[in-house]
Amino acid sequence: MAHDNINAGRPRAGFFKRSLKIVLPLVVLALAVGGVMYMGKLKPKAETKNEPPTATPVVTASAVTRSVELSVNSQGEVRPRTEINLAAQVGGRVKWLAPSFLEGGHFKRGQVIIRLDPAEYDLRVTQAEANVAQAQTVLTREISESDIARRDWEDLGEGQASALTLREPQMAEARARLASAQAQLGEAKLQQSRTVVYAPFDGRVREKMVSLGDTISAGQNIARVYGVAIAEVKLPLTDIDMARLGLGIGFISTKTKPGPDVELSAIVAGQPHTWQGHIARISSSYDTATRVLFAYAEVADPYGKGADGGVPLASGLFVNVKIDGREVVNSIVVPRTALRGSDTIYIANKDKTLSIRTVKVASSTKDMVVITTGLSSGEKVITSPIRGVADGMKIELADFTENANTKNTYGEIKSAENTTENKGTQP
Repeated sequence: MAHDNINAGRPRAGFFKRSLKIVLPLVVLALAVGGVMYMGKLKPKAETKNEPPTATPVVTASAVTRSVELSVNSQGEVRPRTEINLAAQVGGRVKWLAPSFLEGGHFKRGQVIIRLDPAEYDLRVTQAEANVAQAQTVLTREISESDIARRDWEDLGEGQASALTLREPQMAEARARLASAQAQLGEAKLQQSRTVVYAPFDGRVREKMVSLGDTISAGQNIARVYGVAIAEVKLPLTDIDMARLGLGIGFISTKTKPGPDVELSAIVAGQPHTWQGHIARISSSYDTATRVLFAYAEVADPYGKGADGGVPLASGLFVNVKIDGREVVNSIVVPRTALRGSDTIYIANKDKTLSIRTVKVASSTKDMVVITTGLSSGEKVITSPIRGVADGMKIELADFTENANTKNTYGEIKSAENTTENKGTQP
């Protein structure tokens, strides 16, 4: 019996130990939470202050009235206005080439470029001359025989002689044969002259296609050449660009209405160079792929008087082009940093509040913005970054900015340029 009582007490002791392991952590956790809550009640409460919102400090600049010459910036590749494939009009063996007939070589108008072997064409001329002499002899004989027939008929005294009696048909045929022989002689001499190829204009050789001793056929290209009298640059223009230039679709430069001046610039051999030209014409239709018009800037004598310090405006050069536009009288000019987005300006009012204003922008550069409507001269515009903008919000003016030099604020730029980065700016 004693043994059974001992075994019965052991399960109860094990159950008590397991319960203690579960309950004890819960009790400790509950005591910790209670302690934290009690200490929180003992913490002094923070004092609440009802202070008015502080004004946002801003930097301002004054809007000024100025007459501004607008301009448009674009880019394009220089190309000759005239470029052709030079071909021989007759065939033959190349007998002589001009020393300058090389790729990159230059030539003058009327200069001999190539000579073909003329032997065959000389023979044709000689044969044609013989035919003319023979036809002339036949005509002379027919004229003599007609005179004899007329005198004989007059001696007979039998009235009016017929045309056949006077050999008039034979004389007409002889005259026709002489004219035909003379025409053949002229053609032979023309073909003979075409064995010499002359330069059609002042130009340069882009590609040489024949060499000395080659045999070519009539109409075969012998070189690709281009003129150097005028170089042109094809420039894309948007509607905004057209408004800045004040030109219409299909514009053509004339003496009474010349096109606007342009300045072309590029880096050549590590040095900056500029060339002067003008807009010669504007296309009369929009490009269907890009929806833009094209203006054509021309530079006269790009390898001579039009060169910059001896550096020509060479064909194939990629250039930046600045086009002088129309003048905007009494426009409002503000720093570029005052423009928010494409047409928004923040105004600093006299009562130290902010107003959001929508304006119409005529042009902009990295330094300034030209505004035509929506802003008055003398108004103060906010140029500093500002966050959380709301109409009527309180601001604090930084007075020291008003003493800034106008030249430093707006730059020394004479005109408002439309750069390729600002193509989306509204006019």
